[in-house]
Amino acid sequence: MPAPAAVAAPERLRFGLASYSTRMLSLDETIATVKVLRLANAALYKAHCNWETATIDECRAVGEKLRDAGIGLSGSGVTALPNDEAKVRKAFENVRAAGMVTMVCKPEPAALPLVEKFVREFDQKIAIHNHGPEDKVYPSPASVWAAIEPFDQRIGLCLDVGHAMRAGADPVAAVGQYASRLYDLHLKDSLAIPGATDDIPVEIGTGRIDIGGILRALLAVAREKG
Repeated sequence: MPAPAAVAAPERLRFGLASYSTRMLSLDETIATVKVLRLANAALYKAHCNWETATIDECRAVGEKLRDAGIGLSGSGVTALPNDEAKVRKAFENVRAAGMVTMVCKPEPAALPLVEKFVREFDQKIAIHNHGPEDKVYPSPASVWAAIEPFDQRIGLCLDVGHAMRAGADPVAAVGQYASRLYDLHLKDSLAIPGATDDIPVEIGTGRIDIGGILRALLAVAREKG
């Protein structure tokens, strides 16, 4: 009798809540929401922990509270990184104290060499968030890639699919194109059209974005990376 064929392990995507969505709720209420949704991760917006200005002890306590609730701290709200060594160091110290996986951020272009210095010192992944046509610095994933390509591989992208679509990019293609340094992704749907400076967020599946195509592209990347 022939041996049964090996069954490949299913590819998995790691989902979480970006707490910008619960910015009107407290941290405790946000944690409760994550648990009700049966998610395992959260990226915390500044309303729940201000990574730029909080103390190390405050950030450590937030990280511990999430871990105690069984929730991974996968990222942050978009943390500003100016060309100021003391401020950049503080942000890196804060996310390390909290045990954050990837700092989602917006460095000033002139600050990228400084940011690279701290990425190496702290061995910390960061992901630069694209923010649509109204953002003159990082409107699209292509603009983020052009800025980061010369720098350390731990400096990557947070692909916001709604803003990318408004900036004229194809979010499905972007997943594959930037997969080597795609460290976070904001999944949403929108009725906005390319070129629009205002988003029109709607329930997933009711807008213009190919959510199924994005998920398939992410699974393909997961298969390639093993």
